[in-house]
Amino acid sequence: MTLDVTVLRTEVAGPVLVPGDDGFGAEVTPFMLAATVHPDVVVGVASEADVQQAVLFASRNGLHVHIQSTGHAAHGTLSGGLLITTRRLDTVVIDPVAGIATIGAGVRWSAVIAAAGEHGLTAITGSSGSVGAIGYTLGGGLGPYARSHGFSSDFAISFRIVTADGELKVASATENPDLFWALRGGRAGFGVVTELTFALVPLAEIYGGSLFFAAEHIDTVLTGWLDWCATADPEVSTSIAIIRFPPIDELPPPLRGATALALRFVYPGEIDEGSRLAEPLRALAPVLIDTLGAMPTTKIALVHNDPDRPAPAWVDGVMLTSADAEFAGAFLARFGADAHPPVVSAELRHLGNRTAIDVEGGSSVGGRGNAFTLGLVGVLTPDVSAQSFDAFWAATLTSLAPWTSSQTTINFAAHPSPEKYPSCWPKDTFERLMSIAAEHDPQGIFSWR
Repeated sequence: MTLDVTVLRTEVAGPVLVPGDDGFGAEVTPFMLAATVHPDVVVGVASEADVQQAVLFASRNGLHVHIQSTGHAAHGTLSGGLLITTRRLDTVVIDPVAGIATIGAGVRWSAVIAAAGEHGLTAITGSSGSVGAIGYTLGGGLGPYARSHGFSSDFAISFRIVTADGELKVASATENPDLFWALRGGRAGFGVVTELTFALVPLAEIYGGSLFFAAEHIDTVLTGWLDWCATADPEVSTSIAIIRFPPIDELPPPLRGATALALRFVYPGEIDEGSRLAEPLRALAPVLIDTLGAMPTTKIALVHNDPDRPAPAWVDGVMLTSADAEFAGAFLARFGADAHPPVVSAELRHLGNRTAIDVEGGSSVGGRGNAFTLGLVGVLTPDVSAQSFDAFWAATLTSLAPWTSSQTTINFAAHPSPEKYPSCWPKDTFERLMSIAAEHDPQGIFSWR
C-alpha cells in the first residue's frame, strides 16, 4: 500500500517512516527477531498528542493499528497497517510518599525498579528487566513475586489510553471502570495505553537467587521440588528450568555447553527465615552453583537472569492444573537429561496463594485457578525452524494433556490468535472483554477479535 504521510509528518513530533526510508528497519525491529514486522507505516510517537494523530490517521485510511514498545511479545508476521512504537515515552516518576510509580508507555521494568529502589520501594514485576512495563502489565504478568504478591496487573491504579476515536481517556476504579477492568489482564484491543500509574511496595531486600544442579540430578531435584511445592510457604515463589546452555565463555565453567536444572527462589521476608525455607531445596542433591542469599530488590532480574539482548527466539506456554509424580515422568521424558528437545529451556513456575485471589472490584486476568505455568524457549537456527518447534510443542501438549488447563493467561499464550483467545479467559470474562472492545473500538482498528 502506498500512503501519503506528508501531512502526518507535520502533525507529529516523532518520526514517521514508510518502507524504504532510512531508519525504518531499526524502528520496527522487535526484541523477538524471529518475528517479521513490516507495516505500511511506523510512527515513533514522542507524546500523547502523537498517539492521537497516529490513531486518527489510521482510522481515516482504514489501517489496523499495532503497538510495539520493546517487541518482546512479537511473533509470526505483522504485515501492513500502522505500527506505533512507544519507546520514546520513557518517563518514570516516583511518588515515594504515596508509593506510586507513573510509567510511560516505552518504559522497561529495569528503569522502574531502579527508580523505586532509591526510596526503598519496588515494583511487582516480571522475571526480565528488559520487558516493557505496560505491555507486560496489560496481560496480567506473573513474575518472581507471584505467590507472595499476585499478578503485576493487580497493582495497576490507572491507565491513560487513546481509543479508536483519537480521544484520550483515563481508566481507573472510578473513571471508565469497565475499561479499567479490561485493561487489567485483557492486554489488547482497546486502544493505545500511553501511561500507567502503578502501586509500589515497601521492599528493599529479599532472600533469593538460584540453585543449579548438574544433569545427573535433574530427575531427583524435579520430583523433590514438586513434592516440596505441595506444602510450600505461601510467601515463597519458586520455579525450575531445565536449560541446555551454549558453550560460551560468558557462562560459568560448570554450565558451559552443559544441561542443568536451575531452581529459582524468592522470599520477600526476613533473610534468616528465607534461608531456613530454602534449606530443603538445597538438600535435594549436590548443588553445582548456589547464588541464594540476601539480595536488594533492585537486582531481582538476576534471579532468572533472562537474556537481555534481541534474539531469534521461539516461545510458547500453557498453564497446568496440577503436577504430580506421573507428570514429572512425562515432563522428564520430553525435557530431561536423556531427552533431545529442540528447545533450550523448559520452565515450570509454581503459582497459588495471591495469584488465586482477584483484586477488589475484579479484573480480567485469566488462569487464576491454575497451579503452575509451563514455558518453553527455543532459538531459531538454519537447522531448526519455527515449524519444527511448533510440531514439538503440539506433541508436548498431547503428552501433558492430563495436567494441562483448558484456560491459560494471555501472556503465556505466546502465539495468540483468534482461535486461541477464548482459552485465555473464563467464558464470561472473554465475552465481557469482547463487548468492551467493541464499545471503544467499533471499527476494529485495534482488533484481535
